[in-house]
Amino acid sequence: MTSSFLPPRVKFAYGVGSIAYGVKEQGFAYFLLMFYSTVVGLEPALAGTALLIALLTDAVSDPIVGYWSDNTRTRMGRRHPFMYASAVPVSLCYFLIWQPPDWGDEALFLYLLTFAILIRTLITFFETPSSALMPELTQDYDERTSIQAWRHFFGWFGGALLTILMFAVLLVPTAEYEVGTLNREGYETYGVIAGIAIFIAILVSSIGTQTAVQTHQYSAPPARKRLTQIFAELRETLVDSSFFALFLSSMAGAVATGLSAGLTFIMMSYFWQLSSLQMFMWTCMVLVAATAGLVLAPRLARRLGKRHAVLALGGAALLIQPAPVTLRLLGVFPENGDPALFPLLLLFSTIELSLMISMQVVLASMVADLVESSEIRTGRRSEGVFYAAVTFIKKTNQGIGAFIAGLLLQWVGFPEGANPADVPLETTRNLGALLVPCQYVLWSIMLMAIYRYRIDKSTHENNLRALGRK
Repeated sequence: MTSSFLPPRVKFAYGVGSIAYGVKEQGFAYFLLMFYSTVVGLEPALAGTALLIALLTDAVSDPIVGYWSDNTRTRMGRRHPFMYASAVPVSLCYFLIWQPPDWGDEALFLYLLTFAILIRTLITFFETPSSALMPELTQDYDERTSIQAWRHFFGWFGGALLTILMFAVLLVPTAEYEVGTLNREGYETYGVIAGIAIFIAILVSSIGTQTAVQTHQYSAPPARKRLTQIFAELRETLVDSSFFALFLSSMAGAVATGLSAGLTFIMMSYFWQLSSLQMFMWTCMVLVAATAGLVLAPRLARRLGKRHAVLALGGAALLIQPAPVTLRLLGVFPENGDPALFPLLLLFSTIELSLMISMQVVLASMVADLVESSEIRTGRRSEGVFYAAVTFIKKTNQGIGAFIAGLLLQWVGFPEGANPADVPLETTRNLGALLVPCQYVLWSIMLMAIYRYRIDKSTHENNLRALGRK
């Protein structure tokens, strides 16, 4: 049996692993659509479609990797062979996606699609097994939230540091590029640095957690099974009302987040007309939001319970995230260039991101509590399968979210590579008018779905007693 509370070095190693996904996450969410559509010259709808198609491959690869790791037995354990194997290929592919050749739309579409699929699949070989370690690290209901808080902290912190580097060094205006976000060489240099960061994070986390779990303790090596048996077991594991509620809620929240992220810097550059310095300052506040999530999520979940904590956090995010654009469209928000505009935007975005990170922490902790409930029902430990669903959800915010973002840009006729001052006001207002309803609908779905999640602290402790682990 694992201990309830982990030593700091294990929490650190487990958390550091999320830097790999955080770097990839923020690169895909904030920069990839903008890079390919406004810098490289690929049509926004084609770029969004490529990212959506790549997402669909995850519907197959994620559960396969999760199930495979659940049923792997080696001297290194169930998860670590996959984690080690992912380090080099995912780092290399992430580097290459930021080095596109000067091809036409059709060839560029295939290039983006190919590397988006490879990166999504390869990151699954690390993220799913690595995430699935958590239910084995501790069985304590509240400690699981604390561990997830550290993992999300490192993921957001690592991604934010590279984003800060982008605006402080790589995407600054030059004589050649009056608008810093149009600097192609900056994105290419980012690809080199980000690939190295992903490689280091995967190795540090894999080595640091190697001896922290004993994955052989739950079951003997599984017998060979036919494909039909495997899919029957997957279906049996995932057909659970609480899992479905959590999955639907997390999907809606992820799409809302991905949609907003895909348009964040486009909205900053063109809707709000912020300077590179202001965007740099905005990015720095992500570090504040990540720290707030680290502190807020465990405390709120302990006080309210996990489901009610998500409802409180999601309800607040529903009100705050669309508010600045909504108020601008209603004519009651400061105009561009007003000294009050940027401080207000910074306040809204920091609060909204703190709420969102805290909500993600609690939702991920709720997934861990499904493991024992499923074990009672099926007789199998299926951490990998459940966390494959989590990996799929997290990647959804770039896939569906970026696809919708690309469609919105296409519908308003957003110009390629234009100076912010040259984009018609009507175009940016139409973009905001389409974005806000999408955000409200998605956050509402998220809140309605989470009501059906039924595992609380007492239920979890009863499950442990039934399994003889309490």
